Amino acid sequence: MKFTLSWLKSHLDTEATLAEIDARLTMLGLEVEEIHDPAKDLAGFTIGHIVEAEQHPNADRLRICKVDTGAGIIQVVCGAPNARAGIKVILAQPGTFIPVSGDKLKKGNVRGIESQGMMCSWRELKLGEDHDGIAELDADSPVGAKLVEVMRFDPVIEISITPNRADCLGVRGVARDLAASGLGRLKPLVVNPVKGGYVSPINVALDFPEDAKSACPMFVGRHFKGVKNGPSPQWLQDRLTAIGLRPISALVDITNFFTFDLARPLHVFDAAKVNGALTARLARPGEKLMALNGKEYELSAEMTVIADQAGPEGLAGVMGGEHSGCTEATTEVFLEVAAFDPIRTAATGRKLDILSDARFRFERGIDPAFLIDAAELATAMIVELCGGEASELVVAGAEPDWRQSIALRPERAEALGGVAVETKRQELILTALGCTVSEHGDGLLVVPPSWRGDITAEHDLVEEIIRVNGYDQIPATPMPRPTMCKPVLTPGQRRAAWVRRHLASRGLVETVTWSFLPSAQAKLFGGGTAAMHLANPISTDLDCMRPSLLPNLVVAAGRNADRGFKDLGLFEIGAQFDGPEPGQQRAVAAGIRVGKAVPRHWKEASRAVDVFDAKADLLAAIAAAGANPDSFQIGTDAPSWYHPGRSGVLKLGNKPVAAFGEVHPGVLTALDVKGPIVAFELFLEALPPQKAKATKAKPLVKLSAFQPLERDFAFVLDAEMSADAVLRAARNAEKALITDVSVFDLYEGPNVGEGKKSLAISVTLQPFDKTLTDEEIEAVGKKIVEGVLKATGGVLRG
Repeated sequence: MKFTLSWLKSHLDTEATLAEIDARLTMLGLEVEEIHDPAKDLAGFTIGHIVEAEQHPNADRLRICKVDTGAGIIQVVCGAPNARAGIKVILAQPGTFIPVSGDKLKKGNVRGIESQGMMCSWRELKLGEDHDGIAELDADSPVGAKLVEVMRFDPVIEISITPNRADCLGVRGVARDLAASGLGRLKPLVVNPVKGGYVSPINVALDFPEDAKSACPMFVGRHFKGVKNGPSPQWLQDRLTAIGLRPISALVDITNFFTFDLARPLHVFDAAKVNGALTARLARPGEKLMALNGKEYELSAEMTVIADQAGPEGLAGVMGGEHSGCTEATTEVFLEVAAFDPIRTAATGRKLDILSDARFRFERGIDPAFLIDAAELATAMIVELCGGEASELVVAGAEPDWRQSIALRPERAEALGGVAVETKRQELILTALGCTVSEHGDGLLVVPPSWRGDITAEHDLVEEIIRVNGYDQIPATPMPRPTMCKPVLTPGQRRAAWVRRHLASRGLVETVTWSFLPSAQAKLFGGGTAAMHLANPISTDLDCMRPSLLPNLVVAAGRNADRGFKDLGLFEIGAQFDGPEPGQQRAVAAGIRVGKAVPRHWKEASRAVDVFDAKADLLAAIAAAGANPDSFQIGTDAPSWYHPGRSGVLKLGNKPVAAFGEVHPGVLTALDVKGPIVAFELFLEALPPQKAKATKAKPLVKLSAFQPLERDFAFVLDAEMSADAVLRAARNAEKALITDVSVFDLYEGPNVGEGKKSLAISVTLQPFDKTLTDEEIEAVGKKIVEGVLKATGGVLRG
């Protein structure tokens, strides 16, 4: 649903700003999809004055114009037929964005002549469809002034309407909601009946079987003679154009206006083409209709049509027929204002695949009491814009019985919505929405208005009260602690899950291998003792419990290489067995990489995996487990299955915590796998346990159940400023949340100025007690920017 700000204010008397209207619409449940303010797109355009226009020497249709910009004279080559000396124009100079194309204007050379700007048409500014020539402004327009200071532009608001709010498919319905919320006053809708000057030569009738009476309960019509169907006035064209509709003619534009203004679809027939009375009835077998969209449709018996004696002239509530459509030659008109069954209308549109503005409203339910008044309002506009004389109204059927009374207990607002709203306030809200409210026992008796077919029960009234009172008034009430579930996972299980997720994010593929393996392979990794042999193996070669996770991973890599997957990374989290007794098993996270770390590419040289790749994976796993990788000592006494000169261990005191390095070539030969292969093993249980209190010797290992966030910043600094100073300033901005800061880009060039550089950093935020809100994240970002500015003088790059 789209409308302009001025259109809204034709129904709503308010001094509210566009920003306030935006916020209130969303609060009311009418979610704002977009607000387009043309003034923002036209900020760079100015008023110019053509002081001289000469024929282009190399092109018959081009003219060389000397244009006064207010600051000097520029030369513009223009092909518009109305480009001539003396007129005021809309001027775009180099660097200005042209709305219709989105391109930035540059100086050009047109047939050998330099053009230093552009004089624009209305269509190029997306302010209309006129592209026959450049836009001509009033003669008193000040030269050099900005266009937005001379002309007024109407912002376009687009909102999302839920299916139950059919009343807000008209601008007046939106204005009513805003007025009910306190953002202005709803202007009265004045209906002055137009006295008919003659009896309509076309009558209307309803012809439905008893079980289909609801297809069209009421049909109101009116005949007009002596009308002139020319272009509609500019104000009407502007409103329709702003919401994406193409002005066609005054009669058609009037029906489109009422569709969007009052959510009341209308239809006009060329009365001279109607044969006899118009009857609302069900379609008959074999009937067809050539619709206004130029397509012919075959109708079925469940569809409602508006027909004359010759056959269908329109699909009720969906689309009119081409035969009786109005043209510029139309002088006699018949106006249709009818109520149609939403379900039949929706079924007809779906079956024929027609989606029109009328169908969109009828299938959601229009105001069943707004027919005669709508006919009177439309009559007044037709006579005003097209002239002519109107007949007396012709009416078939009667207004359906829509009235219902609902008892409301005021205390239900707090019981269902959690907000205590005073009874008087509830009455005011419901009355402002159009309800009739009276006292009833210990509560209220409410009659919803005809345009709110979605209000059928007490809880619907409560919803309206809570909605208009403000969803932001609903208090945030935390759940009571005793009812919350206790954590199911142990700290060790949570730690393993974080390690698993992080290793997968680094490109390693998780595997699940057997907990046993051939004894010959076990011996290569310090196992294979008699105590670890299985008494009843599932296979003769899988006869020993694994002393390490690595042999199965290495063999799996070999199988992948045999099938053409030579470059890959694998990891597994599971148990390794040091002995047969309880407590002689360890939880281990192990991984390998094989083949090329960097594939062949024209941009960079290829390389094989090395010990540093394994070390990087290991340190990442330690960090994911909640430990500080910098707190461990590095040694060189790695197990024998690692290459002695290309491996290492991490220790906490004298206690080994992890090992990493290149797998020994002899081990790879014994396993019949080609290398190089690098690996790591992390003993999860050897990591410092999480303590309730931090101590100097054993700092608290903090694990978080919340997702970390990354934010990037780019700062413009003096070229000699060190990156380390920026990193330290950013890290110290919020020590409780910032867990990592790193540089990922450096730029020096003309876009940042001489003697300057742009340094881009990535900051990781790790919340521990709650998910950060947008406001909290922005606050941390502000601290980082201020910290870097204070420490280095660097400013955020625009």
